[in-house]
Formats: sequence, structure tokens, C-alpha cells
Amino acid sequence: MTLGRRVMLAAMGAALLGAAVPARATGNRVVVMTAYPDPLVSLFEAAFIRAHPDIAVQIVGKSSREAAEILRSPDQGGIDVYWAPSLATFHALHGAGVFHPLGVDRAVLPGQIGAQRISPPDGMFEAFEVAGYGIVANPATLARLGLPVPRDWRDLADARWAGQVVLPDAGHVGFSPAMYDIILQAEGWEHGWALISEIAGNARLEPVGPLVAHTVAEGAAAGLTIDMPVRSAIARGSAVTLTYPAETAFLPAHLAITAKAPHPEAARIFVDFLLGPQGQALLFRPEALRYPVRPDAYAAAPDGTVNPFARPEAARFAYRPGLGIARAGLVTALFEHMIARPHARLVALWADLHRAEAALARAPDVGLAATLAEARARLTAVPVSATEAVDATTLLAFRQRGSAHDGKVVETDIEQGWDAARARSLDEAAALVARVLAARPAAP
Repeated sequence: MTLGRRVMLAAMGAALLGAAVPARATGNRVVVMTAYPDPLVSLFEAAFIRAHPDIAVQIVGKSSREAAEILRSPDQGGIDVYWAPSLATFHALHGAGVFHPLGVDRAVLPGQIGAQRISPPDGMFEAFEVAGYGIVANPATLARLGLPVPRDWRDLADARWAGQVVLPDAGHVGFSPAMYDIILQAEGWEHGWALISEIAGNARLEPVGPLVAHTVAEGAAAGLTIDMPVRSAIARGSAVTLTYPAETAFLPAHLAITAKAPHPEAARIFVDFLLGPQGQALLFRPEALRYPVRPDAYAAAPDGTVNPFARPEAARFAYRPGLGIARAGLVTALFEHMIARPHARLVALWADLHRAEAALARAPDVGLAATLAEARARLTAVPVSATEAVDATTLLAFRQRGSAHDGKVVETDIEQGWDAARARSLDEAAALVARVLAARPAAP
């Protein structure tokens, strides 16, 4: 993305981050580095120029990787404020001495949603907005197929959803490793992968993130997605719905003042605007469609807007974003080997297993039930244990692996043999399912 360099004028206002900043010594300039798309940046530029006509603001568009290099450089590139939807970058730079403490008022900006923290306790950077992960559904398709509105991730594993689910490919869709890790943390490592596998058995894989919502709008029954494309589609009049499962997460984008900001007082004024009532209200606009991090902003939210702070389920599930970031490479690799590569076979095996379970439900048998349980175990076997999935050495090995989304993949030594082992497990599962179907033929 190229935002270029744009200059606007803005006046000084009262600061959220402590005492008001006096008009003197602001430097009349602030340099802001961001990876946000042009429509959102332009929205905030226009609002800022109306509210504050005296400070020149220069917007510098940089990717997350470029931004990290600049912020680690001796003069930090002359940047005053870093403002970006890059959770991993902020976490990687936390503790590196590149940010200046913000000192926010936690009565106004709580820094957490329910049990989930969205800003670090030390205030080195602050959440600016959050986006959630959920299920997009097509009511017309659900009615035609006689399917209920899906409320939980597990609903989409039911055999009735065969061929009706759209699933983002973790190797190609940037938001999906975090989404799958939400399921893994909510369900537990082995049970989480079993659930993802069973949903995948009902699904088509989508390599382009925004096309999950589009495919559902065009007639698929449901899909798993980040909320922004769905909220945008609904704003344009698309007849789709968005549901947040009880155990989901709303992950933040952040902003920070740099440690060597050339214009620190002007930087505070800019940050105050983004975190203040006027800036947070802009997030409801069609150009943004993100959720504010100020609970008081929702008093003026458009009708039908979900308030993440008001969800009672939020108190029950504390997603750990640091863990999700650390094992994104591992989750991507496992999805590729367990789900994407054998996907066609996975679809057929889950269909057979569901048919066998239906047949056994009509004519129960303890021995055959044990056989099917073993088939499920083989079908969902994970080559990495729950202990290894939080082991720092294991996670480090996958950190630089890359994905198709990054433009390159360098498989780790740990992955060698995964495909062969997966094929053996699927062969064993197929044989066990066939044994049950031979003893209890499925209904025609």
C-alpha cells in the first residue's frame, strides 16, 4: 500500500493522556507512520483538519516490516506516532525501548474487553480499535436448506452443513491464523484441531480473505471470517448476518508515540484526537467499520452495532494474543499439512464418518462405537503435542517459516514426514469407518 506523504493542518485540543498541552512548543508538526488503508486515513485526516487547523501532520505509509526497521533505527526515521493494525509488530517492539509511555486514563480507556487484555499494562502503546472474529451466514440459503442460524463454531461441524461452509486458507489469508488460534485456545489444542478438521470436512477452502463474505453473500450458507468484510457488505446492503460465537476474541490495532519523537507534544495531541470521543466516533463510519476502544462511544453507536464491552461471554474467555502471535507460523504449517493438502480426502472421510455415526445411531453397538471413536482419533491426530505448541524452542523454529500469504514458504525440519504420517492416519481412519459401514450400512 502506498499512502504517500500528505500534509494537513490541525489545531491543539485538550489531551486525554494527562494535562492539556499548551499552544506553545508543539513544533507545529507531527509525523505519523501507518499501514492503514487510504479511506480510513483520509477519514481521520479530514476530521482532524476541521478540528485542529494549526499543526501540520505528515502521513507516511509503511508496511509493518518496514515500520519495525524504521522504529529500531537510531533516529526512528523522524517518526512521532506509529498507528497501525499490526498486533504482531507492536508486541515485537514492546520492551525494545522504541515507544514512550502514554499514561492513559483507565477509567476512560480500560485496556481490556472482559477478561481479554487489548493494551499492555505499562501503557507503552494503546489499543485504537478492535475487530472481531465470527460467522457470516446467508439467511436465504439457511431457509432453503432448513439450517439454523449458526451461533457457535461447533455448529458448523454438524453433518447437515456438508458442502455449505467457506473456510479461509491459513496459508493464504492473513487474518486466519489468529482466528484458528482463537478456536484452539477456546477448545484446547487437540480438541481445537479436531473441531477445525471437522468443519473443514464440510467446507470449501478460500484463499482470498474478503471472498469468504462474498461467497456467502452469493449463496453459500456460512463462513468463518474476521468481521470487517462482513460489516462492510452489510453496510452496502448485502443480506448476510454476522454472529460472534461465545468464545471469540476482538483483537486490537494500536498506536504509540515513539521514544525519540521530534515533536512529542504535537504527537500527544494527535493521539488524543484518535482516542478521544470525536476520533473514536469516526470508527462507526462506513469508511472504517471498526469497534471503538472507549466503552462510552457506544452510546452513540448506530442501531444494531455490537458492543464488545457489553457481551457477557467476554468475561469467560481470555484470549492470549501473545501466544497467538508466537505460534502463528506453527498454526499455518499445521493447517497446510492437516487440512489444506489432504482437503479433498478429508471431505470424503468426514462424510463417510458422519454416515457411519448416523447408521450406528439407528442400531447402536458398543464395539462399533469404539471403532468409530478410534477412527475420529486417527482422522484428527495432530503431529505436535499441546506441550510442544507452547514450547519456546518449537515456536521459534516456525517463526520464520513464512506462508503463501507472505510470498514464500521455507518448511522447517520438524515438518519433514508430516505428510506421510498424515496419509497413514487417514488410511487407518478410512479402514475403521469402512468396517463400521460394512456392519451397519448407511440409510439410502
